[in-house]
Amino acid sequence: MQSRMIKQVVNGIAAQDGAGVKLKRVLGQPALRNLDPFLMLDEFGSDNPNDYLAGFPPHPHRGFQTVTYMLDGKMQHQDSVGNKGLIEKGGIQWMNAGKGIIHEEMPQHSEVAMRGFQLWVNLPANEKMSEPNYQDIPASDVPIVNVGRSEVKVLAGSFANHTGPVSTQAVEPIFLDIKLHGEEPLDIPIPAGHNSFIYCYEGEINIQADTLKKSQLGVLTDGETVTISSHAESRCIVVAGAPINEAIVQYGPFVMNTEEEIRQAMKDYQSGKFA
Repeated sequence: MQSRMIKQVVNGIAAQDGAGVKLKRVLGQPALRNLDPFLMLDEFGSDNPNDYLAGFPPHPHRGFQTVTYMLDGKMQHQDSVGNKGLIEKGGIQWMNAGKGIIHEEMPQHSEVAMRGFQLWVNLPANEKMSEPNYQDIPASDVPIVNVGRSEVKVLAGSFANHTGPVSTQAVEPIFLDIKLHGEEPLDIPIPAGHNSFIYCYEGEINIQADTLKKSQLGVLTDGETVTISSHAESRCIVVAGAPINEAIVQYGPFVMNTEEEIRQAMKDYQSGKFA
């Protein structure tokens, strides 16, 4: 069985989005524009509520999926077709923007600071104009697998005969949140051919002879498994998906295959044709 190794290390950079929310942009920056099918990864979180409470006011999306995973705090969301809900600690929202939706995400005051991730996942051409929909998944629906002293939360895909609650099959996604304890290695199967990365957000982790420190992303080589370990308690996410292998033309929140489709998306949004 071929083991995956790190072929590129990317450091998260300071950025702002929405109404001035301070965050760390890891994927979707000059060092790593995208990793088919993934378009963006942001880590958000601060002890200062002024860094994030302005949130992400109404904004459009077309042609891809957005994933919001909350580590701490609360995020209220609503959209242009009347959906409304609250993403809380350990919960995940996987939204299919499809042919177009206007969406907002607003952090809520809570006893703990807000912290989490937003991931953008591309859609193949034949699904870009699909009907918008999303899954709001509470922490109680996320399987937790204990392997030795390590803990794996299965958000999407499968691990150790447990399947995550995310049902989208557009890119056969895998999304695992892993807590490592000590030096006992943990083997994570990843289908051969999937593009994949690991992002360390607490402590530091080892993959073969390489080390990822906090706020570093490691792009992985191809293979059937990746083995990770740590000298102390550390946390990371492992994300993988089947590449789409199509042209990517992106203009802000619109991700299509051609310039003409981007122009049409802008016209549709401006004329009120989004859901």
